[in-house]
Amino acid sequence: MKNALVIDDNRQTADALCTILKILGFKPRAAYGPGPAMAILTTEVPDMVFLDINMPGVTGFEILSYLRREPRLATVPVFVVTSDDQPQTRQRAMDGGASEVIIKPVMADVLEVALKTANLM
Repeated sequence: MKNALVIDDNRQTADALCTILKILGFKPRAAYGPGPAMAILTTEVPDMVFLDINMPGVTGFEILSYLRREPRLATVPVFVVTSDDQPQTRQRAMDGGASEVIIKPVMADVLEVALKTANLM
């Protein structure tokens, strides 16, 4: 079973995404904000990361940059999950190394397609 790390400062959003991932056969873990996420990422290497962009303090773009610079995490697929559907946000995420941008609210069928496209299902 593949491990997924869900990083979002909104507990309801993170928990809802974790529920969908469980239904799809993954083992998700939620990090409710950048601090808890960084604590997990210093010791663990998830099979995939689902990353909110708009968080207080450290943004998702900063975490994405860290993931791509850190050798042991550089190849982990990162799915940016955001309510910001502006083309420049999508482009910035993809340029930063995201595997895909998924717009909130996350729908199970959209998530399944993204995971299949990334060869994770």
